[in-house]
Amino acid sequence: MFQGGSKPESLLTARRRSPTVVLTVGHSTRSQEDFIALLQAHAVKRLVDVRSIPRSRHNPQFNRDRIASALRRAGISYLHVKDLGGLRHPRSDSPNTAWRNASFRGFADYMQTRKFAAGLRKLMKIAKMKRTTIMCAEAVAWRCHRSLIADALLARGYRVEEIVSLKRTRPHVLTSWARVKGSKIIYPPTQAAAQQEGPRKRDACLRT
Repeated sequence: MFQGGSKPESLLTARRRSPTVVLTVGHSTRSQEDFIALLQAHAVKRLVDVRSIPRSRHNPQFNRDRIASALRRAGISYLHVKDLGGLRHPRSDSPNTAWRNASFRGFADYMQTRKFAAGLRKLMKIAKMKRTTIMCAEAVAWRCHRSLIADALLARGYRVEEIVSLKRTRPHVLTSWARVKGSKIIYPPTQAAAQQEGPRKRDACLRT
């Protein structure tokens, strides 16, 4: 049976047991210097890029080659994990219809696949070795598919925190309309889901 609510007791217990924290961040329009200073302020040693296409037309300082080189000079390793990227299409029989936005529904469907599971296992293994953040483009986490990746990590007993500023992180809370069974998550229709933000506000990252 799937569990509901934003703070299932089993997930909170797992988070307390887990020594591993995975950070999340969006590069937004920052300069490389400001972005790297933000990572260093939170002792990040490895950055996992979860953009489907690791480049930015509007912020070319975050193209893969350029940001990887800058991070390396700062003592931070870089890895692009394409299997965790967005740009996924929803299934016609999607069980995740709580997501009204097709991009988020498509990613939630993709989360049921072996490719996503493989990408997530890689991330979890990496995070146990070095302090790690996942990075996408969107500044605001709830507008980005990394919030769904964070849900998946919570379901597997990892702690997840969003880097908010040089001095502050914010714990990720499971999406209120998520339903969890073991490590599997679906987003079926609920009253809470009906109150979610409009689709244009929730798909910027998934189109990156």
